[in-house]
Amino acid sequence: MSRDTKERLTAFLRNAELGEIIAELTPDASTRDFFRLQGNGKTLIACVYANGDEEGSRQLVDVTNLFLRAGIPVAGIVNASLEQGIVIIEDLGDRILRDELQTTSPGERDRLLDSAIDLIASIQAATELAISSGSIAGKLRFDSEKLLWELNFFREHYFSSLRGLQLEATIDKKLTNEFTELSGWLEERASVLCHRDFHAANLMIRSDGSLAIIDHQDARIGSTAYDLVSLLLDRITEPPTDEWLAEMIAHFMRARKEHGLPTLYSTEFMIEFDHQTVQRCLKAVGTFSYQSAFRDKKHFEAYIKPMFNVVVRSIDRLGEYPNLRRVLEAEIA
Repeated sequence: MSRDTKERLTAFLRNAELGEIIAELTPDASTRDFFRLQGNGKTLIACVYANGDEEGSRQLVDVTNLFLRAGIPVAGIVNASLEQGIVIIEDLGDRILRDELQTTSPGERDRLLDSAIDLIASIQAATELAISSGSIAGKLRFDSEKLLWELNFFREHYFSSLRGLQLEATIDKKLTNEFTELSGWLEERASVLCHRDFHAANLMIRSDGSLAIIDHQDARIGSTAYDLVSLLLDRITEPPTDEWLAEMIAHFMRARKEHGLPTLYSTEFMIEFDHQTVQRCLKAVGTFSYQSAFRDKKHFEAYIKPMFNVVVRSIDRLGEYPNLRRVLEAEIA
């Protein structure tokens, strides 16, 4: 956090009479700064973008309003200055789902995960509203260009930035071909609204035990499997069993049905789930590698090999992407 960021926020709060900063809350991998505020007998959260980043704050306000219109639980906007890149939102508290899942009882863990999956269905049910309302989220897509950029980000920052390796030219070219094929396959199935970073660290538990969503500003149209893969497989330290995944997928299908969404068939959806697992998990490893190499966030490295394992498992089920499999197998060994 720069001195300018805090001074900019302090001046804004003074002019808007919104109170004062009482804590800095910036998450591990965020490029924004977050602060808890105290004023008028309540607490609020300030999200501060880089100076001049009007687009980032505009997108947060736009997608927040979309989600609220759709009845999706997110923190409401209290005040905002798009020109200054400052957005003040309601305070959802400190109970993060990821922390709760590690300490709660098995029965409560199941309830919370089911509730999280229900929210994915709620987001997908808002697809038509996202498009018809002209929201930014309805205009952006996980197209081939975006998906391929994420895969190349993984390749650059895992192999080069983190491992200090240079792939042999022939292997590098084969990976490019497989990444291009995978991105095109997923682009064809980009059909529903996705949160884009729907994992347990971006879900808050409110005082009544219900869940609310944060970090939703990058929502866009993508695969029906995207958010589910993110929830179930992001930041794992041990690959889940196939039986557990099947139970979670079955609940997801029931939740979609309750929202009146088109029926998904298990065999076809599992193929989509596995393709999305390969792309989304590698995208996450790229982020972990970057955070470790350039921001000294070494704790992210613990998630890399377990996520490689689930990618290899999905590749084996698909019977595709043999060059990627060989490269990952060598990293796991």
